[in-house]
Amino acid sequence: MSRIIMGIESSCDETGVGLVRLHDDGTVELLADEVASSVEQHARFGGVVPEVASRAHLEAMVPTTTRAFEKAGLTLSDVDAIAVTAGPGLAGALLVGVSAAKAYATALDVPLYGVNHLAGHIAVDTLQHGPLPTPCLALLVSGGHTQLLRVDDIASSITELGSTVDDAAGEAYDKVARVLGLPYPGGPPIDKAAKNGDPAAIAFPRGMTGPRDAKNDFSFSGLKTAVARWVEGAARRGEEIPVDDVAASFQEAVADVLTMKAVRTAKEQGIGTLVISGGVAANSRLSALAAERCAAAGIELRVPRPRLCTDNGAMIAALGAHVVAAKRPTAALDFSANPALPVNVVSL
Repeated sequence: MSRIIMGIESSCDETGVGLVRLHDDGTVELLADEVASSVEQHARFGGVVPEVASRAHLEAMVPTTTRAFEKAGLTLSDVDAIAVTAGPGLAGALLVGVSAAKAYATALDVPLYGVNHLAGHIAVDTLQHGPLPTPCLALLVSGGHTQLLRVDDIASSITELGSTVDDAAGEAYDKVARVLGLPYPGGPPIDKAAKNGDPAAIAFPRGMTGPRDAKNDFSFSGLKTAVARWVEGAARRGEEIPVDDVAASFQEAVADVLTMKAVRTAKEQGIGTLVISGGVAANSRLSALAAERCAAAGIELRVPRPRLCTDNGAMIAALGAHVVAAKRPTAALDFSANPALPVNVVSL
């Protein structure tokens, strides 16, 4: 008998509610994915303001839940289990989602699972491409995270192989966009500008690629600073800033390092499948270069469609379905959100 899993996501600036059907054969079907974003409220600050995000989640939680059930043609009484992001993320934002999930689980008398936001970004790929081959390698690239993860079991066994030592790739995009006078968040406008630019126009540095650097780790702070210094220098000389060329050259440096390290790590680990997930996975140059390099290395590449890459409730529902299928323990109703939840803790 199939089961309906509800997923709630509130780790940052998107309030997400997803509904999936877990079939008897273990496959997961997406029924609804509704998101309310507060990004416009943060744009004038150039980044997410935690207090604003928490208030937005409070206002959006019930309406977003209502839309999700209407879209799926279901009622709350159809829910068999609830999964909610327990971390990592912003403390106040997480608490809104966790509190809502506890209330729904108590009212409906259904099992509750506190799950890992990062693992959700990987699990969401199964909604589009089916079960994950095991092991597989995940390159998680978002506003707050840039990690290489070995996935032996999406419900219980994820190992970090590499991470950023400073700025995540998404943070670098936002900061470079600000330097170039482009809107927040920086990913889409830089990607758009880069399409009209020359990626070889400016030789920006490739961080953490020297012989003494940790081969699986990342660094984008130096690249961000290099772009800012280059733009400042051009402005001092009275030159017009070639925004498209700067955007293309910056983006090429990011995609080059990400794909090079991901493919190399997959080969060293003897892994034949690479999953790229997280908000930056929607970047056109990253996906194109990854496809080129994976094809050359004989590695299968899986990238969820852009809607599934960003934060959403569907990814939490999908992970919840895998956790339920694996018969993992349920969470106690007194569990707390953990803003620093490590990626190896898939569920509480």
